[in-house]
Amino acid sequence: MPPIRNRIDMLSTGIRTPVGVKVFGTDLKEMERIARDIEKMLKAVPGTSSAYAERVIGGYYLDIVPDRVALARYGLAVGDVQDVISMALGSVTVTSTVEGRERYGVAVRYPRAYRSDPKAIAEDVHVPLPGGGTVPLAEVARIELTRGATSIRTENGQLAVYVFVDIAGRDLGGYVSEARDAVAGNVMMPPGYSVAWSGQFEYLERAEARLKVVVPLTLALIFLLLYLNFGRLTETLIVMLSLPFALVGGVWLMWWMGFNASVAVAVGFVALAGVAAETGVIMLIYLDHALAESRTACQREGRTMTRRDLHEAIMVGAVERVRPKMMTVVAIMAGLLPILWSTGAGSEIMQRIAVPMIGGMVSSTLLTLVVIPAVYGLVKGVGLGRRHQSEVQKVEGLESVRA
Repeated sequence: MPPIRNRIDMLSTGIRTPVGVKVFGTDLKEMERIARDIEKMLKAVPGTSSAYAERVIGGYYLDIVPDRVALARYGLAVGDVQDVISMALGSVTVTSTVEGRERYGVAVRYPRAYRSDPKAIAEDVHVPLPGGGTVPLAEVARIELTRGATSIRTENGQLAVYVFVDIAGRDLGGYVSEARDAVAGNVMMPPGYSVAWSGQFEYLERAEARLKVVVPLTLALIFLLLYLNFGRLTETLIVMLSLPFALVGGVWLMWWMGFNASVAVAVGFVALAGVAAETGVIMLIYLDHALAESRTACQREGRTMTRRDLHEAIMVGAVERVRPKMMTVVAIMAGLLPILWSTGAGSEIMQRIAVPMIGGMVSSTLLTLVVIPAVYGLVKGVGLGRRHQSEVQKVEGLESVRA
């Protein structure tokens, strides 16, 4: 799985580690210096498992530079020297051989002894003269060993040097935020040079941009569906205000299992919000049904509904909700718990989606059975208390008139 993931990351971002730093500029030597400074700073950031900057200046090259003055003295052109170098050090296909149904090209070049040593190349490789004879390559060209780039990366038309970073024990977003501050405050960046943060962090940034739209839209849709279901703003606000309590269990279970915030965790919380809203709606339906029956009973008895009647109605509605609530919780947790012990491909992603829902279902149970009935009683008791007080005042006024 890691080789496949690394390959996918390299194809999409060019970085095979969770976090990468791309240094852009014009001079490879200066870019390597900047990359090494960044590597040194990142190793001091908490959570860094390893940091490695590419060593781009480390290859040895044999440079053969034609001497134009000497070439003019011998009546040679630069192309004449290049043709000799191409044939002697490289190869030239002079003919082909047929072996049955197969055809092979026959290439000719100097033996290894004449092309493996710079001194031998300078003395033993000869360039033909126009008037006949030859001249050693050293007479018409400068031959020297130089150091240069082992590989050259380009991106968006600019030279690039990469710094590969592995992290452990920290969330991706928090680490990059701290690492950015460390690099910006301690690494000198000459004019014309810049850095860009890449790797899996690019996926996180794109996902966060989408979640900033998806999460508010999801909450707005939940609010709209609740309002269309109840037709009243009071019950809708009761369910919406209770959602944060349902998410508490997911946060605690994430902390207990040592999971960091991620896109998968955010998806789990979005799913949990929908389930919590659903169970809250069912609880309110039971409470409204019990309250309607209590009001009907009070009307038949010819008396006004009191707080005691409201309390009894809420108790009846909440007790009737215990069985379906527990069935919902058990069914969801039975389906999600096996994910916590899975070890196959993609299990780390599925665990981070399941953990908020498992922990949230526990807190959602307490929310539905304890918090929502209490909030429901407070909301319904306000108007009930006012009506009861006005009716008591009316009765007292009638008794004073009779007296």
